[in-house]
Amino acid sequence: MARPSPYPPELRERAVRMVTEVRPNYPNEWSAMKAVAAKLGIKTPETVRTWVRKAEIEAGQRPGVTTAEAEEIKRLKAENAELRRANEILKAASAFFAAELDRPSRRS
Repeated sequence: MARPSPYPPELRERAVRMVTEVRPNYPNEWSAMKAVAAKLGIKTPETVRTWVRKAEIEAGQRPGVTTAEAEEIKRLKAENAELRRANEILKAASAFFAAELDRPSRRS
């Protein structure tokens, strides 16, 4: 499980918005990200870059797995694992009862 971010969601959204707004004032996107990180007191511009990329994926501007898709995949993997465990239990029970039926009856 990912550790919680020390930055609130509002700050992340503001940083992404600011990068988009100030981008034309800088020679490249990285310079804009560094400036925004410094203005908002974010430790590293890499953090801002990650937020911007994630926002682009969520908006469909960049290929990748959205948060909703990642959560659905995680849920389906857990469900799949649970179904596999249940299937193994049913196989074991079936083998046990089949063996019981093959044994000769002791009642007369």
